[in-house]
Amino acid sequence: MDGVYTELASFAQTFGLVYFVILFLGVVAYALWPKNRKRFEEAAHIPLRED
Repeated sequence: MDGVYTELASFAQTFGLVYFVILFLGVVAYALWPKNRKRFEEAAHIPLRED
């Protein structure tokens, strides 16, 4: 039973690492995508607006 737990824990750690690396790369790609540049520039200027 201990071997099954060890294998399952190892699989979960590996899968979790791969999942978070893919998620991180997706967020970076979204943030740096040229199409989103205008949206992020507008959002960056929101605190500086005087309404």
